Amino acid sequence: MKGTEKIIAHIRSDAQVQADAILAQAEQQCAAIRADFDRKAKELYGEKIRAGVRDCEDKNESIDRIARMEARKGMLAVKQEMVAECFDRARDKITGMPDDLYVDFLAKLACSSSVTGDEQIVLNARDRERVGVKTVEEANALLKMAGKKHGLTLADECGDFAGGLILKRGNIEDNCTVELLIDLCRGEMSSKVAQVLFG
Repeated sequence: MKGTEKIIAHIRSDAQVQADAILAQAEQQCAAIRADFDRKAKELYGEKIRAGVRDCEDKNESIDRIARMEARKGMLAVKQEMVAECFDRARDKITGMPDDLYVDFLAKLACSSSVTGDEQIVLNARDRERVGVKTVEEANALLKMAGKKHGLTLADECGDFAGGLILKRGNIEDNCTVELLIDLCRGEMSSKVAQVLFG
């Protein structure tokens, strides 16, 4: 029996050595796998952080770009509003001139726009009352001095415009209103006005 016990003890001892070797090898493999996973996890974490930083930077750049664009649009809108206000003030300056200067302006406008010399001058209600007769007289005097036919008359009807006049002959109308004159100047003058305002 003692020989059997020795054999069993020897087998157990060998098995223990093999088991210990297997366990040691398994622990090494586990440690290597853990180290590999730790390294991969750190790389993945780094990539995610870098991607997140890039994404944040892209979003910040996009937000910054949009903010700058909105600021430029806002500034442009303010500038356009100021330029438009300048043209509105120009209209008000013209229509608010003293009577003698305004009559001179209207008469020259009628004279330069008259084709036949016998058109009717249509004014707005305020101007018709204020300077209508004088405008017709001065416009006819200018036409006469220029050696042209001079039979302009004041129309019975009034126009709905801020200032200036409309020359009417039958169904034909020549629009010489201040609004139209300013609109015609607006295209070429807007950039010059903006240059004066904003340098």
